[in-house]
Amino acid sequence: MKQKPDLNFWKLWNLSFGFFGVQIAYALQSANISRIFATLGADPHDLSFFWILPPLMGIIVQPLVGKYSDKTWCRFGRRIPYLFIGATVAVLVMCMLPNAGSFGMAVSTAMIFGLISLMFLDTSINMAMQPFKMLVGDMVNEKQKGLAYSIQSFLCNAGSLVGYLFPIVFTAIGISNIAPEGVVPDSVIYSFYIGALILILCVIYTTSKVKEWNPQEYAEYNGLTEKPKEDENVSMFKLLVNAPKAFWTVGLVQFFCWAAFLYMWNYTNGAIAANAFNAPVVDGVIQVASPEYQAAGNWVGVLFAVQAIGSVIWAVVIPMFKNHKVAYIVSLIIGGIGFISTYYIHDQYVLFISFLMIGAAWAAMLALPFTILTNALSGVGHMGTYLGLFNGTICLPQIIAALLGGVILSIIGTAENGAANQPGMLFLSGILLFIAAALVKVIKEHKTE
Repeated sequence: MKQKPDLNFWKLWNLSFGFFGVQIAYALQSANISRIFATLGADPHDLSFFWILPPLMGIIVQPLVGKYSDKTWCRFGRRIPYLFIGATVAVLVMCMLPNAGSFGMAVSTAMIFGLISLMFLDTSINMAMQPFKMLVGDMVNEKQKGLAYSIQSFLCNAGSLVGYLFPIVFTAIGISNIAPEGVVPDSVIYSFYIGALILILCVIYTTSKVKEWNPQEYAEYNGLTEKPKEDENVSMFKLLVNAPKAFWTVGLVQFFCWAAFLYMWNYTNGAIAANAFNAPVVDGVIQVASPEYQAAGNWVGVLFAVQAIGSVIWAVVIPMFKNHKVAYIVSLIIGGIGFISTYYIHDQYVLFISFLMIGAAWAAMLALPFTILTNALSGVGHMGTYLGLFNGTICLPQIIAALLGGVILSIIGTAENGAANQPGMLFLSGILLFIAAALVKVIKEHKTE
């Protein structure tokens, strides 16, 4: 087997640069979906149901993108066609979703319009996101994979930082952050428009700079036969049965990590509005049209941006650990403490500390699972399909967490201000990360373990 060549920094950078734009789109979705649907009239106990669609689309789309891109060999590349198609659809939908309340539709109709738009947005984001992980798995040697995924993690967090800050920046320059009841503010709508423009420009850059290997080169560099094994008609079920232990043991840790972050994306807006902005409450419901709630919505973007900064900083620290498991455990414990601290903090600025700590867990989740898995898959073949299937360990916990979110919120009762106890859901996220940290010990990182 020919050894994959070392790539200089800029070649590694170009492999993942489009991820910057994709992550802006994902950040806008993550930080604003609860805000958008709450503005349209959703009950806090029902908010988690709107979060079922993104991971559901992911668990369907990403294995299919992996499977079929394994078999796609054309003049435009192997993974890149899926990246470009997904990004194009995402751009179109990003111009539609935030306008769900602006067309004079009834509340129920606006909700349905928003749900359909969200379904297409997350489908297309998943389609655009997955090829970047596969490109690293295809073209980067084991020695450089840690660096490659760290670059990807940096670009991911830089894109998140930009996407999270858009609404508060637009508000600061005079674009309205309030709107009539049931209508999404212009500050959010314009954020989606600019995010869509940046997304397509970044993807065009990557597609113009990256040249994928042809089938013969891929086979030589990955220790396969002259005709890649991906062409064999092997079912996904059979691949799962034969998956390396790292696939399942890392997946177990992933389950608790992604459930924790689903609750963060779902309930942070309500938690911060209640804890730090004293949003008015009527009959146990936070008034989402109030200036306090919409100001909290902007501040959530700032806090998520702080989390992204914390993640960028911690991504530099992670390679300093000699042991992947130790890095993983320490990162998740720090993140768990950050989540739990949000329950007790009522100052919007002190919350920066909490979200910097949460960023440590996020950095580990972006880099370490894929480093461990792709190393375990070296020489196995079906890299794209396995990475697509591995996405199930990201999506399935989010689906389960979303289904249980309203029930758990009812069980933990109400907060001090009489609203649903959304701050308690962030406390629960911390507990979930502690469980994940304890389970890291079961990971089978190497084939000899």
